[in-house]
Amino acid sequence: MKKIIKMEKRIKLSNNGPEFSRIVSGFWKLGAGNAELNYQQREELVEKAIDYGITTFDHADIYGNYSNEAEFGEVLKHKPFLRQKMEIVTKCGIRMMSHKKPEHFVPSYDTSKQHILNSVENSLRNLNTDYIDLLLIHRPSPLMNPHEIAEAFLQLKQTGKVKFFGVSNFTPSQFEMLNSFTELVTNQVEISLLKRDFFLNGTLDQCITKGFAPMAWSPLGGGSFFKETNDSNILKTKELAQHLSQKYNAKLDHLLIAFLLKHPANIIPVLGSSKPERLKIGMEAIDIELTTMDWFALWQAAGGLVP
Repeated sequence: MKKIIKMEKRIKLSNNGPEFSRIVSGFWKLGAGNAELNYQQREELVEKAIDYGITTFDHADIYGNYSNEAEFGEVLKHKPFLRQKMEIVTKCGIRMMSHKKPEHFVPSYDTSKQHILNSVENSLRNLNTDYIDLLLIHRPSPLMNPHEIAEAFLQLKQTGKVKFFGVSNFTPSQFEMLNSFTELVTNQVEISLLKRDFFLNGTLDQCITKGFAPMAWSPLGGGSFFKETNDSNILKTKELAQHLSQKYNAKLDHLLIAFLLKHPANIIPVLGSSKPERLKIGMEAIDIELTTMDWFALWQAAGGLVP
């Protein structure tokens, strides 16, 4: 691979925030109804990720129909020494309809103090750990009360159950509002070559201004680049990627991740792959420095107008 600038394998989310691996392993699609892994596969995925330098693992209480945290926690139950080698992120605040939650008769959000505290207790138990490195409010609720959220965060921090706090899918104004009550270290949003809104709507501008690194979920466009499609933007991007792959000696995955890593906001991609080799590609991508012209060529091929 063409290596111009060697990027560090770890990054601080903010001046006062935690240090994470430059690429994060996400467990959104690694449970019920998706890439259902048996115990041995989950254990191998976690251990190989750590071997590759990916030490940060992203969860949410609702992932896998409320089952993914416990499946991950099974690995830590059998190999508790792995906990000291990793950072755990999880989220709360969504009440998803599920046969496991018959009281949820309509999809909703709950960011009340008691719900946050209860969710963390459940996550700690499911993950087989006594602390969470980073807790995120999963989505902004129209009813969220920043006073209650701040009280919950303070209690969790004082008891040592959560070290740092952030949000997910928040607009800049929503982030500003909550951050004025309690310190936030990141905003996890959907960013990819196919999801370019956040490059232009002020979200990444805010990250640079405030000095925190955003986390990007679905950084490979939800797998759209790796499926059969008639989408002209995807086809144009793949055609360009074939040319760039020779120039950078890189695969399509490498280029899609390198596209995000080039941004000065220090975007942290969250890769939701069940295959260890795809995680390895994620770490390899940190050594690819796209030229500015190639970055804009990818932007344009994917259907973006030059701002």
